Amino acid sequence: MRHSYSEIRNLQSEIRNPRVVAVGGGTGTYTALTGLKRYNVDLTAVVSMADSGGSSGILRDEFGHLPPGDVRRCLLALSAEPATGMLRRLFEYRFSKGRGLNGHNFGNLFLTALTEITGAPDLAIQEAARILNIKGRVLPVTIANSNLGARLEDGTIIKGETNIDVRRVRPDLKIIDVYLDPPAEVYPPAAQALLAADVIVIGPGDLYTSVIPNLLVDGVPEAIATSSAKVVYVCNLMTKHGETDGFRASDFILEIRRYLGSAERLDAAIVNQGEAPEALLEQYRQEHSFPVEPDLDRCRELVPQVIVGSLAASGTLWRHDPDKLAAAVLEVVERGC
Repeated sequence: MRHSYSEIRNLQSEIRNPRVVAVGGGTGTYTALTGLKRYNVDLTAVVSMADSGGSSGILRDEFGHLPPGDVRRCLLALSAEPATGMLRRLFEYRFSKGRGLNGHNFGNLFLTALTEITGAPDLAIQEAARILNIKGRVLPVTIANSNLGARLEDGTIIKGETNIDVRRVRPDLKIIDVYLDPPAEVYPPAAQALLAADVIVIGPGDLYTSVIPNLLVDGVPEAIATSSAKVVYVCNLMTKHGETDGFRASDFILEIRRYLGSAERLDAAIVNQGEAPEALLEQYRQEHSFPVEPDLDRCRELVPQVIVGSLAASGTLWRHDPDKLAAAVLEVVERGC
């Protein structure tokens, strides 16, 4: 990267208040938002609504609402409450006993209750944002209740985000493509945010179950294509068994370009080049998960700008560091806005 993290901190005060839209879901988007909210940016999260498992999946089946889990994470990432605050702990609390409550997350129940009260998932998210006093906005990519499907290379169809995410059906076969059934249309405020953005950040996150589901929604690729924003993809640090086995950084980029529908629309990629500690990688090997190879020459053939750095956090999991990731995004902002 051209600038260190400390230099970016100083630089950010000189950059105009850019409109940054983070597109994704799950832990990856939570991480990106946590880092970016510390800067002088107008921040919006556009969130995948494809989850079908755990507490979210049960509530979706029982109430017919959109799955709340990914929205909950984004709301918490943008909340004014510190990461160790009681409100955050409350919203992440998961019941471990109780008839009907066991396995449910309090934040998921809260969003479900708000949807029942307001009568609409988007209104429920708005109310939750007000209560949590978030910095920025959280928008569902669609308010259509649609399900994710995947086609494998032998023609097998897998239905449901969780079944795709935790591959028990032929995990040795590649995913050829993913789709929504029934098709879904973009939530108009989400399309408007994409159209007005200065920078659109796609990822990081599980490629086919958190990130690409957003690009399957009718109107999303079109809004990104029409927007004057710089579009940047954040590559994953690790592969995932049954989903991205053997993928290099360029393979992730190629898939994002395919679902964007335009080879030219991806302006930049953020790729990790740091090495994980051997002891940390051993637990991932047992799950058939491996570091993504940063094949930088090929990446540079695919996108005009590649931001490279040691982007992982220290700890027991090999994930992006929020501050380092935010600095890399601001590198794109500084160069292009």
